[in-house]
Order: sequence, then C-alpha cells, then structure tokens
Amino acid sequence: MARQTSENWFGCPFRFGANVLGDGWSLLILRDLIFREARHYGDFVAAGEGISTNILADRLQRLEAEGVISKQQDPDRAVRVIYRLTEKGRGLVPILMAIIDWSEQWDDRTEVPAAFIKAYREDRSGFVASVVDGLELAEAKPGEGA
Repeated sequence: MARQTSENWFGCPFRFGANVLGDGWSLLILRDLIFREARHYGDFVAAGEGISTNILADRLQRLEAEGVISKQQDPDRAVRVIYRLTEKGRGLVPILMAIIDWSEQWDDRTEVPAAFIKAYREDRSGFVASVVDGLELAEAKPGEGA
C-alpha cells in the first residue's frame, strides 16, 4: 500500500492536515523549532521525549518533503545541517498555539507559563504574530518563491 501523503488527501482538510503533520512526533519537532530554538538534529534528540533516531530522521524527512521545514548546511560546521520552518511551517503557529490553549484548559498536567497563556488569550492574533515574527525563516532555495 502506498504511503499516505498530502498528494492524495482527496479534498478533506482534516485528512490533509493529518497527513502533513503525521503524528505526535512531528508536532514535537515543530514545538522545538518554534519554542525551544532547536536547529540541529541533536537538539531534537536531546529534547527529552526519547524519540528514536530512525523515527526522528523519518519525521524530519517527511516535514521537509511536505515543505513545512527546510534543511541547509550549517555554515559553521559543514557536517551538520540546520532545520528551519518554511513559510508553510510558520503558517502552523496559530494551530499549535490553539493546541497549547486547549491543552492548558483541559489537561491538569499541562504546564504553560501563566504570562504566556494570559498574553495569548488577551490578544490571540497579536501574540501569534509576535511569535511568528520571532522565528527565523528558512532561506528560499533558488527557483522558489520567497
């Protein structure tokens, strides 16, 4: 059976989103890119959830194939790559912020700094914009739109 991708989503927005995001590991990778300034493979391994390296490599490859992240050679250490969100990836920030808000409301174990959730709830669009503005955008590759 062929692997499901966003290419065969058949018009359903939930199926498209699920195929692009993949699973919980993909969401944690996005969390680390957005909120923990993860940039290198080792940053994701060290995040604390215990993701295996084969799953990490697969999810990074899937997110890159979907255009959510890009990888570029690290100019400081040629053997490493730097992962960054693309414009498409930055478009996921409002969704991830809504998940944080929902989880904070319904899960007693969710830990969100009070100032963070208060700022988000008082001005959702402004707060999301400030998070997005603080993200380093992946450089467009030659032939791609910015």
